[in-house]
Order: sequence, then C-alpha cells, then structure tokens
Amino acid sequence: MGTAPAFASVTEAIEAARAALGYLAAADPTALAAQTQADCLQGLEQTDAIATAARAGFLAAFTVGKGYWADADYSVRAWLMHRTGVTRGAAAHHTAWAGRAATHPRVLAALAAGEISESYGRAICPWTDKLPQKYREESDELLVAAAAAGLGLADLSALVAEMYQRARPDLPDEDPDRPLEDRAVRLETTFQGAGVLTGDLTPECAAVVGAVLEALSAPAGAEDTRTQEQRYHDALQEAMRRLVAAGLLPERAGQPVKVWAHISLADLLKLDGSSALQGEWTGRVRAAGAEPGRDHHRLEQGQDQGAAQPQPTRPGRVTPRAARVTAVTLKVGCAPVSLA
Repeated sequence: MGTAPAFASVTEAIEAARAALGYLAAADPTALAAQTQADCLQGLEQTDAIATAARAGFLAAFTVGKGYWADADYSVRAWLMHRTGVTRGAAAHHTAWAGRAATHPRVLAALAAGEISESYGRAICPWTDKLPQKYREESDELLVAAAAAGLGLADLSALVAEMYQRARPDLPDEDPDRPLEDRAVRLETTFQGAGVLTGDLTPECAAVVGAVLEALSAPAGAEDTRTQEQRYHDALQEAMRRLVAAGLLPERAGQPVKVWAHISLADLLKLDGSSALQGEWTGRVRAAGAEPGRDHHRLEQGQDQGAAQPQPTRPGRVTPRAARVTAVTLKVGCAPVSLA
C-alpha cells in the first residue's frame, strides 16, 4: 500500500473515498482486461479491510463518548440501525470490531495497512482470545505475519492449536466435558416468515451438524442445479422434518409436536401425486358438507343444538362453505399437511 494522501479533514477524505468507489461502481468491468479486473478485486478487498479498521476506530470512540445519546438512542447498536440503515446483524458485526480495537490492536493495524483481509482478521481474533492475556498480542503478531505471508486458514488454525498447547500451563484447569460458554444459535424471522440463522457451535455440535448436512445434501442427479449453500439449506429442512415426523421431540402441553402447512387446493394440485391427495381431500369435504342438520359452525365444532336445518346438498357437490370450514389432515411423505 502506498502512503496515504493528505486531506484537509475527515469529511474531505470520506467524500474522496465515496467518489473513488462510485467511479469503480460505474466502470464497465467487461471492457477491462482480466489482469485489471484481478487488480481491482484485490484492491477492493484491501479497501474493505481498511474501511473495517477505520470504522472500528471511529465507532469505539463514538461508543466511549456515548455520542448516540445526542440522537436519543439507548445504545450504539440501536444508533447504527436507526441512523445508518443497517440490520441488527450488521450492527452487531460493526460493534464487535469496535470492541476488538482495544483488545487486538495488531490485527486492526494489519487491516488498516491492507496486509490481511477482514475475514482473516475476524478469524484470528477469536482464536487468540482463548489464550492467556499475556500471549495475545504476540500471538496476534505471529498470526498476522503468517496470514500476510500467504498461509491459509487451515494452516493458521494448526498454528493456533500449537500456541494453545504451549500456553496450557498458564491456563486454568478445564473440564473437557464442559460446554463452551460462547456457544449460541440465533434464529431471526424476517419478511413473510423467512429466517436468518447464525451461531457459534461447539466442536461436537459442528461435527454432528456437518455430518447430517453432508448426508442429506447430495445432488439429486445431473439436473440438480442447486448450489452447495442451497443444498445445505434443503438438507437442514429435511433433517428437521424427519425429526418431527419421527416423534422424537418432547411433547408440549401433553401433545406431540406437529408442523402444519396450510395449502390451498390450487397449490395442492401443483404437487407431485396431487391426484391422490385431491381425491382424499374432495371425498372428506363432500362427506362433511353433505351431512344434514349442521350449519357451518356446528360442522366445524361437531355439535348440534337444534337450530334450523340447512338444505341438504346435492350428491357429488362440494359447497364452498363446507370447503372453507373443513380441515383435512393428510400425509405428504412424513409431513402432516392441513388443507383449509
């Protein structure tokens, strides 16, 4: 990296950075040579690393000074969400780097110099956090130098393991069966029920989850165009479906756990094997709709309180009212489906 240019103020520097990135965003990469494209991609990674270090420094100072109070926000994370338009996860990511500014200055310095990428720095910090305090700065220095020299994450991880073993006499006695305190899984529901799943897994949990995902994510043939991430998603869904269908989950309120999917008849007809499902659905709705002496409320509740009798339906006809109030439970594979 070259010497940083002089600016009259941080505002001027921000404007120049925005203008430079805007120029790159407006450029036509297809008109450039492959080497120029590669240079730009490498430069952008360095830019991301430098931006991470800059943001961490400013955010750390902003947090210490409680600058977010001026905008009536109760925390710096809330301020980031409300004032910079980032998600909760992105705000947590930024505040985590702000916290590392004090505990991992060598890593932040490497990011500011563009020596390592942000993702490598994010991997190094938790590793050295597990070492005794007096070894962390030296370990950060060694890992940053190794990463800058071209070592991959697997080699860096092996190096950290060696550091950890050498530091064992200075570490408190640990119960090997004690779970890690920083283990966590977070599931946030977003638009229309979609979810964001993140977490920090223990080695045992990671091994089990990895084995399950590998077993259930195999490509379904040459026509399977899903990416590995998509296949992992579908494998996780399939694993959860099998777990529920196997009846292995603890009961809730004395009832087994069920997963209900509400599907309209129109959507049902798009599924494989829809003709058999449609036949069962239609047969049950006809049976419920043609039962005399019950209005649609009593049809749903299974009670007859002697009110006026509706006219019987003609044989073979499914009334819209009966179709609306009748819930038919079918089995699609192992997953119960509620049709309403």
